[in-house]
Parts: sequence; structure tokens; C-alpha cells
Amino acid sequence: MECLTDQGVNYRLESRKDSTDIAESYRINNQIRVKEVRLITADNQNIGVVSIEEARRLAQESELDLVEVAPNANPPVCRILDFGKFLYERTKKEREARKAQTKIEIKEIRLRPKTTGHHRSFKVRDARKWLEEGKKVKVRIRFRGREIHYPEIALEDLKEIAEELSDVSMIEHAPSIEGRTMLMVLAPDKGKKK
Repeated sequence: MECLTDQGVNYRLESRKDSTDIAESYRINNQIRVKEVRLITADNQNIGVVSIEEARRLAQESELDLVEVAPNANPPVCRILDFGKFLYERTKKEREARKAQTKIEIKEIRLRPKTTGHHRSFKVRDARKWLEEGKKVKVRIRFRGREIHYPEIALEDLKEIAEELSDVSMIEHAPSIEGRTMLMVLAPDKGKKK
């Protein structure tokens, strides 16, 4: 079955790959190589410790699979269930968990110690907008030539920027010098949002 968009094809391939990775992490039916297992039936009833042959027989009678769900337990825990359905539910849960994760984007404004107040105000306005959208902002001041000998000018600029944005942000990473740049990271402050 083909999709019209490349994204759909990539998505399908990715989801198949995820399910095969999950499938390989579980041992089923004849792949289980222990003598005794703790058995849980399809209706979540704990039968207790039984031999592997007995567990396989019960799984075949109910026309389901015997799946080792906790291999590190002593004895390993196995469940009687439909393995295809189990994989589908597992990948669905993982997909939902990935969607729920928040991805924080980091934006950057670059300045120089000689940047005028007027130009800096444009950059600060952009930074304010990004912080209100929930993005982090990295403020970088780049030194050229002899400017590196006067880091206090850049430090003062960074303090002023932090003060201007203090109503929507908090300092996540204090100003520090890395090579020929001084940088500071501002994170959106959830408590101060309007």
C-alpha cells in the first residue's frame, strides 16, 4: 500500500521498525528456555509457578501466545495473551508518550560589545517574543580584537538584557566566557507569565 506523501511512507516504515524492535525484546512460546515460570492468564489471573510445558499447553489451549514479560524475575513471569495485540498496544503507548513530550527550542541573539542601544532593543524585543512563546533564548556577545580584554562591558550588557526581560524570564545559565564569546541562557519563567 503506497502513500501519496513521502512523510506517510517514512512514518509507516518508522512504526514498523518500532514494533519489530519491541517484538525482539520479548521471548515468546518456544523461545522461552527456562524450566519453570510464574504464569498469568489472559484474564489477569495469577496461576503461580508452573513448568514451561504446562504453560505452553495452557497457551495453546486458549489459542494465544505465551510471552515472557519479566525475564529478570525469579522465576520469570510469563503471560498468556495475543502477542500481535500486545505489540500494537505497546507501540501505541510509546507513540502517545512521545507526543506528550515537550520539545524546547533554543533561539539565539548575537551581539557585540559595541552594539548600540537602539539595535539591542530590536534583539531584546525578539527575545521577549520567543520567551513568551515558551522558547529558551541564548544571548551571545562576541568579542573581536582587543574587546576580549574588557569583559566587564559585555557582562554589563548581559545584566541589562536580563533585567529588561526579568518579567518573562529567569536566568538558566549565568553569564560565562567561552573562547571569544560571553553567553547567558534565559528560560521562560512560567510563574511570571501573564
